[in-house]
Amino acid sequence: MSEKDKSILVVGGGISGITTAIEAAEVGYDVCLIEKNPYLGGRVAQMNKYFPKLCPPYCGMEINLKRLRTNPKFKYFTLAEIENISGQEGDFDVTVKLHPRYVNEKCTACGECAADCPAERSNGFNYGLNETKSVYLPHEMAYPMRYVIDEQACIKCGACAETCKYGAIDLDMPAKTIDLKVGSIVMATGWQPYDTIKIDNLGFGVCQNVITNVMMERLAAPNGPTKGKIVRPSDGKEPQSVVFVQCAGSRDENHLPYCSAVCCLASLKQATYIREQNPDSKVHIFYIDVRAMGKYEDFYAKVQADENVSMVKGKVAKVTEDPATGDVTVEAEDILPGMKSRVTADMVVLATGMVPTAVGSNIPVTCDENGFVVSGKGIYAAGVAKRPSDVAASNRDATGAALKAIQSIKAA
Repeated sequence: MSEKDKSILVVGGGISGITTAIEAAEVGYDVCLIEKNPYLGGRVAQMNKYFPKLCPPYCGMEINLKRLRTNPKFKYFTLAEIENISGQEGDFDVTVKLHPRYVNEKCTACGECAADCPAERSNGFNYGLNETKSVYLPHEMAYPMRYVIDEQACIKCGACAETCKYGAIDLDMPAKTIDLKVGSIVMATGWQPYDTIKIDNLGFGVCQNVITNVMMERLAAPNGPTKGKIVRPSDGKEPQSVVFVQCAGSRDENHLPYCSAVCCLASLKQATYIREQNPDSKVHIFYIDVRAMGKYEDFYAKVQADENVSMVKGKVAKVTEDPATGDVTVEAEDILPGMKSRVTADMVVLATGMVPTAVGSNIPVTCDENGFVVSGKGIYAAGVAKRPSDVAASNRDATGAALKAIQSIKAA
């Protein structure tokens, strides 16, 4: 193949994958992006605000998606996964399986199909905090803006097909396999929250009012399960006091031995959510070390200066819940004065760590001992596939990955 015939495959449609695709396509390279979810945007699409500016993520995300929509060098597939990769740098053969969406391009996202659907499913976009019908729109600003049917939740009653006046429902839509020939590959497979149930002393899954930081992000989001009103799960009560537990799984040889990079700043950001919604609220943050490097130091100092925010240096030993009131008690060490600390609050938020998802992706990559991708000849990692990173760092890293992928094609 000549250089102009070679394309770049991006695996993962989150912020790193989208940035990689934009950078490569806008300098003239054909880019194919595949995403396992039915929408692009990844974890960023599930966020309420970025730190430190506290602006909504779709400000920038929508601009990026518009750049891709209008670029003829870019194509994408959702509900897609790699089945096989063979070949070498400059000449890879890739087999991709496309799972059926059961909703075709005729969909106008009117929502009438969901109104008549009798089956329900847990809403993964909101981390199980609410439910949707088995035919659902992933979220209000989804791209593509098209409904999808959850095959496992669907009871095959046909009500959605009967309701849809556009003929957009195809319950017999088959799975497909496509073959791609690419010159280089960028792994932007992202991350998932650590399974906090494994940390049995922190009460997740046992105490109703113990949630994770990603769940808090959805509670605070205007398109979340409570339309942005932060309430505790047990009774819908607005919390007057909230405890944030840092390093929930991170920096722990029994769970994740590494720092997840974003947890400190995420909790500081979420502390502002609580304080803005309820000016009389109290926030307690239990931490091992606060890591807010570079320009983020000012943001840390601003939150720390709030007299209703208490910062306690100490590892949490135990979290329990009063079954009668739903109140949650946190027992921890308070290192600086050298004493035990015990705080009872309305809700506890666990700052769960980031777990890379590249392992088991059917892509011949080398991963380090923690599952992060080590770039090789013709296959490069971007964002959290490579290391724990915030959004800004992931964007920078993705730009570098695009350049490496282009250089790989030119050198092959």
